[in-house]
Amino acid sequence: MSKNGWGWVPTLYFAEGIPYAVVMTLSVIMYKRLGVSNTDIALYTSWLYLPWVIKPLWSPIVDMLGTRRHWVIAMQWALAAGFGAVALALPLGGWFCLSLAAFWIVAFLSATHDIAADGYYMLALSQERQSFFVGIRTTVYRIAMLTGQGALVTVAGWIELAHPDSPPHTAWMIVMGILSGTFVSVAIWHSITLPHPAADKMAAKITSLSNVLKEFVGTFVSFFKKPHTAIALLFMLLYRFPEAQLVKLITPFLLDTPEAGGLGMTTAQVGICYGTVGVTALMLGGIAGGIVVSKGGLAKWLKPMAWSMSLTCIAFVYLSMAGHVGIPMIYGCVALEQAGYGFGATAYTMYLIFYSQGPNKTSHYAMCTGIMALGMMLPGMIAGKLQELMGYEMFFVWVTACCVLTITVAMLVKVPKDFGRKSN
Repeated sequence: MSKNGWGWVPTLYFAEGIPYAVVMTLSVIMYKRLGVSNTDIALYTSWLYLPWVIKPLWSPIVDMLGTRRHWVIAMQWALAAGFGAVALALPLGGWFCLSLAAFWIVAFLSATHDIAADGYYMLALSQERQSFFVGIRTTVYRIAMLTGQGALVTVAGWIELAHPDSPPHTAWMIVMGILSGTFVSVAIWHSITLPHPAADKMAAKITSLSNVLKEFVGTFVSFFKKPHTAIALLFMLLYRFPEAQLVKLITPFLLDTPEAGGLGMTTAQVGICYGTVGVTALMLGGIAGGIVVSKGGLAKWLKPMAWSMSLTCIAFVYLSMAGHVGIPMIYGCVALEQAGYGFGATAYTMYLIFYSQGPNKTSHYAMCTGIMALGMMLPGMIAGKLQELMGYEMFFVWVTACCVLTITVAMLVKVPKDFGRKSN
């Protein structure tokens, strides 16, 4: 099972998805439940994107030092320690700064784990087996997102309800302890099951620092010499501009009291609503997007997908203005927005693949994902302050108005008519 991949591919990509979901989404919910303001939540948790923005800068180090297998296992042990550090920080004085520092370390470790895991996957499996496991690794990654944003948040909510007299941080300490224990188990499992591919040898990868720098600079320069670079960069930075703001305030909006303009949901309800129903809708929207692009091509579906991302933002405008609405309506609106986002985000991913084509496609795709993370980080940093200035109603109206940028950049980019069709 180890040699054919079944013994380690699912657990490897589950371990890749969990930290990202925890750092990007669960942390927002945790800080909201612990009384942090929306301004501080959006600003400081957006900074946690930074390791994914700059991870192409240190990926050569992973190539040069040690083997990918060693990096994977070492990062999983380190992630276990990182989540433990978050748990230990929560009851201390200065807990906010200490837990943020621990989350930032977790983010750095997770980004490094991504580099090592993806590289190991390509070295340990034949091209045929890689193709076989593409759908499986994607599915497992999404299950990890469901676990991090849904199940773990729901567990925290149940603990809050079961122990109402406990300090607010108790539930989140337990959740972080569960995560730490999970990564200890994963690290032990992979120490046993990960094969030792012949290609994953340190000696074969040692090269001089000057050669690494020269290669990196050459790759960087070639990226910006591609045709229509300015329009491509605008697309990468602005296509998700509305969503980058919205995603930081969805869970605070669901959790805030009606007096503060929110919907007054419990932590457990948010875990089910946003972390389970919402992520499931996101997955289904992404699957639908992949199907239609494979049949009609990206050029045909790019603009409809941009409109899909834009129009579904209205769901939160409705929720903020409707006053008291039932739980089923909230679930339906969250599912609608997330499905529209999943469908529209397919166009973004496919465009990154298109723009990365060429001799350095792996490195160029890594640079594209770094720019993508930057496009999520910067708008997210200001989202909390905007919401506190405007209130939820006008903030969601503002986000919907920002969708003009999404549609505009989708109209500007040029994609070959047949790109993305199944025959290609």
